[in-house]
Amino acid sequence: MSNTSVVENAKDHVWHHLTQHKAFESNDPLVVSNANGMIITDSKGDEYLDATSGGVWTVNLGYGRDEMVKVVSDQISKIPYFAGAFGNEPASEYAQEITSLMPGMNRVYYSNSGSEANEKGYKMVRQLAHFDNDGKKHKIIFRDRDYHGTTIGAMSSSAQIQRKKQYGPFAPGFVEMPNCCCYRCPFGKKYGECNIECATVLEDIIVKEGPDTVGSVVLEPITAGGGVIPPVKEYFPIIQSICKKYNVLLHIDEVVCGLGRTGKWFGYQHFDVQPDIVTTAKGLAAGYAAISVTITSEEIFDRFKQDPSNPDSYFRDISTFGGCTAGPAAALEVVNIIKRENLLENVKNMGDYLKDKLHALEDKYDIIGDVRGKGLFCGVELVKDRKSKEPVHESIAMAIAGHCLKNKVMIGRTNRSFEYNNNVLLFSPAFICSKNEIDQIVDAVDNAIAANI
Repeated sequence: MSNTSVVENAKDHVWHHLTQHKAFESNDPLVVSNANGMIITDSKGDEYLDATSGGVWTVNLGYGRDEMVKVVSDQISKIPYFAGAFGNEPASEYAQEITSLMPGMNRVYYSNSGSEANEKGYKMVRQLAHFDNDGKKHKIIFRDRDYHGTTIGAMSSSAQIQRKKQYGPFAPGFVEMPNCCCYRCPFGKKYGECNIECATVLEDIIVKEGPDTVGSVVLEPITAGGGVIPPVKEYFPIIQSICKKYNVLLHIDEVVCGLGRTGKWFGYQHFDVQPDIVTTAKGLAAGYAAISVTITSEEIFDRFKQDPSNPDSYFRDISTFGGCTAGPAAALEVVNIIKRENLLENVKNMGDYLKDKLHALEDKYDIIGDVRGKGLFCGVELVKDRKSKEPVHESIAMAIAGHCLKNKVMIGRTNRSFEYNNNVLLFSPAFICSKNEIDQIVDAVDNAIAANI
């Protein structure tokens, strides 16, 4: 099919994500055609360096991995699918492998997207509430600026206002707590001179709501689309202690950070915390197949099998494509490749190099107010004035990202998420990246900032 036909079909028949299609009346959409390593080629033959791992933190091993294609092909040839009420070989093997990477976690529930994985976690919490006190302990606390998915339930637990706008009413029983961004402390404090109020406030919220009504807290280990916000080291131990005090489950959403993005297998493993529920998706199969998982402790799993005579005592949930075999087969190979190629070490080393380069830009341009992140997961916050920290208008971040794209480098940004603070540039190159690719990425940003201030 010719490039003209491909582009016209994309304009005339595809409903693109997060896109105002009015623009396509005078402009063509970018249509990707093929890729290798970290290079994307569009339908016109133009090449781009991808610093986003597929746009949404997914293609973590890079493109064109023949070993991934072979694993998926071989598995589909054997058996592509059977309902998840039955077992299959790759699902059994991967469940053992992934839980071996996360001490204290032991049971894996398969589905096919991060939103769905989080929904499963919420349903577990709600069902456990019915086991114990007729559903009273059902409330789920979530954090400002975190994002947990696109379904109505997952959006009910997300705090990105533009993403939620016009999709309500939302599900009841979700309660918001403040974010943990030191750069824009919601309590007006300074780290080192504070009492980590962003964490201790959880107790105030639980007491206000009623401890007998709060079932879980759901948190990203590092806020992702909300601006790449890592917590301070004291944060999660305080959160954990409060959860234990009030018998509240701790649900960590690793959809973005999970399986190596931060330099450890899971983001929470940086922060001295033991979750009860972990959800993850995106990079599990590095984009070569669809898969998500909801992982729990054995203690939670056991609560769903205490009374076999009660028809309501088990987890009565289903995910059609949780029965696909390509997902766990691909995900298992991702773990093998990360181990074989020592990619966690590369993530740490190249992540340090990326942050150093971004800090050099911070020294050069006053528009950069903050550089933050962990591993190959970095954010650059743009401000009008460093002293006041007044954020730039979203159009400035759009212009910088757009300039990079015109110069064949793809970077991310906080996108249609908040009313006022869509001012963070996002960087998440594949785990295979080298200093050469990072230099190209940062040079593109350097040129873009210079052209737009």
